[in-house]
Amino acid sequence: MSNPCDGPDPTIRIGVDLGGTKIETIVLANDGQVLDRRRIPTPRDDYDSTIAAVAELVGAVERDLGRSGLVGVGIPGTLSRATGLVKNANSTWLNGRPLDRDLAAALGRPVRLQNDANCFAVSEAADGAAAGARVVFGVILGTGVGAGIVIDGQPLDGPNGIAGEWGHNPLPWPTDDERPGPPCYCGLSGCIETFLSGPGFAAGYRRETGQAVAAEAIVQRAADGDAVAVHHLERYVDRLSRGLAQVINILDPDVIVLGGGLSNLDILYEQVPSRWHSHVFSDRVDTRLTPPHHGDSSGVRGAAWLWRPGEGHRT
Repeated sequence: MSNPCDGPDPTIRIGVDLGGTKIETIVLANDGQVLDRRRIPTPRDDYDSTIAAVAELVGAVERDLGRSGLVGVGIPGTLSRATGLVKNANSTWLNGRPLDRDLAAALGRPVRLQNDANCFAVSEAADGAAAGARVVFGVILGTGVGAGIVIDGQPLDGPNGIAGEWGHNPLPWPTDDERPGPPCYCGLSGCIETFLSGPGFAAGYRRETGQAVAAEAIVQRAADGDAVAVHHLERYVDRLSRGLAQVINILDPDVIVLGGGLSNLDILYEQVPSRWHSHVFSDRVDTRLTPPHHGDSSGVRGAAWLWRPGEGHRT
């Protein structure tokens, strides 16, 4: 085993996905090869135990590898620029805590921490579906709607730590029946998330039919020819087209990568690019829309890629 005094080995990087139900680690070599991957349950609602669990998991990985690595961590929240403490985390026991500093102290080295949507975007930009692209918008279409922005391989945070939070903007070019829109937990109404998240998609179907059906079941009903389900799926495609057209007008990314459960719908890649052009302020749209290359591995891989090849050194 390497001497801890040698410091982290810059030829490997360890990614940690700190989720609400699991803590997952991955170890990547400089060429993206996976050297190790494992997961444990998250000690829910217990901050100190969560810190200890991450430290123990990373320690176990490093003992097996015989060397230490650079560590990046993805979380379902972000660090406040005002306080340096976690905010907006669904894992609420992390909120108001100096997570990056506490993890650095527990691991005995600097730790890079990012929002999990940013980690998704970093992963796909580094060696995934958007590899080689300069500007990447990585979208999460799942329980919520979020996104990460990567420019020249680096995640964009912004002064407020909320770059990419397109889900909490109003659905653009709304029709009369989309105003004011469903209430959002953020306190506003008509947010993109209330239409394009999995629960939002299901809620729209329930309002029309009175049936509480999950998003996946609605998609299956549409495939089976159910007219109401087909209508709601077509509306979903139209709303996503409008939402992403607004992103293109503001950011003009080279690639948009979709992640989350709803990103598995082939119809999105078949129809959205042909629909968004009417709302994009350009004579043509060269932005690519693509599914993720790494699937649900992107988050933890992106956490590892928060340290780029060549960064870090033995001390």
